[in-house]
Amino acid sequence: MVRAQAGAEIRAVLRNGEQLLLTLIIPILVLVGFSAIPLLEVPGRRIDFVTPGVLALAIMSTAFTGQAIGTGFERRYGVLKRLGATPLSRSGLMLAKTLAVIAVEALQVVVIAAVALAMGWHPRGNPLWAAALLLLGTAAFSGLALLMAGTLRAEATLAAANLVYLVLLGLGGVVVPVSAFPHTLRTVVELLPITALTEGLRAVLTHASGFPVRDALVLLAWAVVALAAASRAFRWE
Repeated sequence: MVRAQAGAEIRAVLRNGEQLLLTLIIPILVLVGFSAIPLLEVPGRRIDFVTPGVLALAIMSTAFTGQAIGTGFERRYGVLKRLGATPLSRSGLMLAKTLAVIAVEALQVVVIAAVALAMGWHPRGNPLWAAALLLLGTAAFSGLALLMAGTLRAEATLAAANLVYLVLLGLGGVVVPVSAFPHTLRTVVELLPITALTEGLRAVLTHASGFPVRDALVLLAWAVVALAAASRAFRWE
């Protein structure tokens, strides 16, 4: 049942032009724009700085914003209510949606990496560590998306998800170095899941450092709390 539902979720995303725009086109535009145009001063080569942040942005676009909006309107139109009448459990639905998100993210990573490599990106470090961070980020953002979509009205979810996306794009170190923020704000920003994912990927892929334990723990904490809360609070209708 989980596999069948995950397949249906993937097909729905691929048929939805608006979601594809959010999850694929926008991150590529950010990658090309901020890598080619020197709008901000960044440490090191611009493409090497921007690419990990864009990968994190793509994960957030799919696992959080796209999933929250899609699931919120599924609740409104009664799709989830009908699923609730099937043997598929609440945790099974959450697992199916997460598997679908991972499949879409795999496509995103391949396309974004290809564009970045064509622009001169030189990734370093252990790719398995980067993959582990991407999975932790996916779990954290999926939990937040399902918590929001399962408790708020569809219109509120649409507004809140887009607002959070824009705020985290600006504060999460995606294109603006976290070091540019005042110390007090930086202390808070570093605890955000997008910042942990961005900085963790940058540490691995740009600086070839060891596994970023602190960033991984921040993502793990968000994932555990958000998924547990979503599992308890998610409403089918």
